[in-house]
Amino acid sequence: ALIKALKADRWGNLVYDKTGRNFGPIMAAAASCTIAQVSETVALGELDPEAVVTPGIFVQRVVTVAPAQLPQTA
Repeated sequence: ALIKALKADRWGNLVYDKTGRNFGPIMAAAASCTIAQVSETVALGELDPEAVVTPGIFVQRVVTVAPAQLPQTA
């Protein structure tokens, strides 16, 4: 499964933003291989345990992709 999350730590614990938490955890649990695209990777222990929606046991890969920068017009 390919899922998108807001933040992750290096163990794959995921925190979602808005509607991402509707199907992300279900798809991660159902897939045999889960790749998570995140906007930010944080250090271990930085995520609030109460905010973690998908535990790292369901995530095999984490890919950090910076948010797109819009071109500024003068």
